[in-house]
Amino acid sequence: MELWIPITLFAAFCQNLRSAMQNKMKGAFGTTAATFVRFSYGFPFAVIYVAVLHFGFGLAFPGLSLAAALNGAVGGLAQIAATFLLVHLFSYRNFAVGTAYSKTEPVQAALFGFLILGEHLSVVAGLSILVGVIGVIVISVARTPLTAKAVGAALIGRPALIGLASAALFGGSAAFYRAATLSLDGGAVAMRAGFALACVTLFQTLVMALWMGLRTPDQLLACVRHWRVAVWIGLAGIAGSVGWFTAMTLQQVAYVRALAQIELVFTFAASWLYFREHVSRTEVAGCVLIIGAVLSLILWG
Repeated sequence: MELWIPITLFAAFCQNLRSAMQNKMKGAFGTTAATFVRFSYGFPFAVIYVAVLHFGFGLAFPGLSLAAALNGAVGGLAQIAATFLLVHLFSYRNFAVGTAYSKTEPVQAALFGFLILGEHLSVVAGLSILVGVIGVIVISVARTPLTAKAVGAALIGRPALIGLASAALFGGSAAFYRAATLSLDGGAVAMRAGFALACVTLFQTLVMALWMGLRTPDQLLACVRHWRVAVWIGLAGIAGSVGWFTAMTLQQVAYVRALAQIELVFTFAASWLYFREHVSRTEVAGCVLIIGAVLSLILWG
């Protein structure tokens, strides 16, 4: 098994765990604060990870180029916006289906990978991504009456558009992050990924802290008051990001994000076990399509 596969699965699990905690936290003190803690409380863990790689394993720091800095900054801003939209999306439908709307990301990631990095997909990989997206659509309309008007509203209504926008921003950020890690001068894969992550997370923390200080100082204070919960979101978020950055340094963005659709299976487990939400047979069928697409990608993509 190629190394990027288990790393991506680990990242998907951590991301789902972080999203579940953010969803619960959002109800306590708002969308912006739930988005901010993902970065601010994750940054110290990113620094610790890089320090362990350097002092514990003797990995040298890579050189920071202008291209890496610019790509990292654009990717960081896109991820902030994408995370905000994803957390806001939970207000419209339940946790599982809200996340499902954002899972069109692999198709958009493939497009951004082609436009930004010139990456191409195999036929099998392209079909696997398509099947996975069909699974997402099945899930998205699972609780909607099967009439043309209802299905249309589900696919092009406000929640769907927010989810698609979130997916586009996540796909774009992933491509820019891969471009950033590949633009660093030298260094082992793990260190390049960790170093890029630490720099991007610091940038995101500063940008959001400045924004919140000017616009929503009450939510900024809430992030400090609720540090006992926020620190776990930061830890889960940075663990997932370490996985994403490392996997995307090793493999094309579209492949990594397509495999990451397995997160939706983790999402339904959280929805059922943690949030006590009902999961329908149609939603299960959508999950089966996604799992089939993921297995196809791993075995033949």
